[in-house]
Amino acid sequence: MTLSASDLAQLSHSFSDDGYVAIMPLFHRDKMVEINAELDRYIRDVMPGMPTEEVYFEDRADRSTLKQMQKLSVYDEYFRTLMENSVIRDIASAVMGEAAVPQNLQYFNKPAGIGQPTPPHQDGYYFHLSPCKAVTGWLALEPVDAENGCIHYVRGSHKADGFRPHGRSNVLGFSQGLTDFGSAEDKARTVSFPGEEGTFLMHDARTIHWAGANRSPTRTRRALGFVYFGESAKIDHASKAAYKARLEADLRAQEKI
Repeated sequence: MTLSASDLAQLSHSFSDDGYVAIMPLFHRDKMVEINAELDRYIRDVMPGMPTEEVYFEDRADRSTLKQMQKLSVYDEYFRTLMENSVIRDIASAVMGEAAVPQNLQYFNKPAGIGQPTPPHQDGYYFHLSPCKAVTGWLALEPVDAENGCIHYVRGSHKADGFRPHGRSNVLGFSQGLTDFGSAEDKARTVSFPGEEGTFLMHDARTIHWAGANRSPTRTRRALGFVYFGESAKIDHASKAAYKARLEADLRAQEKI
């Protein structure tokens, strides 16, 4: 899949206005079959050797409840190529207006019937960047809708100064959520994104977003997340390391990792 310069310019304009873009689909059937097969291989062959703090389960005693994995591109060449040398990176560079630097390729799942809601949050709150120049891409690996937990955005929320207040969410994998979310304005500006496999979303690190629980008794909700920082963004490493250490200590104390 390639996009022309005019396609990328149109995406950049929409992104600037809304704080997100949606391509339905970015990848068609054959490519999605390939990606899903490679992910199944990764879960079977690579995931068992990953550090425990980079693999989350809804129930640690039940391997079928795999919820989230971090840094797939670090541990596997196929996903490294998908992260670093695909149209997804081109889109990230176009919408940020500068070179996109790959940071993290994540796997997200909401297991059937037990997948928890993703709390309203802003990714940049976790990133510890100055300036906050970053995006997250999200690729649906199977159909997604209101029942199994599609993503919602608050249109234009990336234009506000700074971040909204966040607090501990107690949701594994999404440790912080907005504490003041739910106003009439938030609800009026909310847009949801159900779609088929291959649906691709990308949002600004300041854009407020969330997803519902998986209420389907039979369907999962598998997706990949692609995090890129702009080349101008600088990480506050001390602040990020302290946050990560506190979070991991809390999760270990709660026997979640």
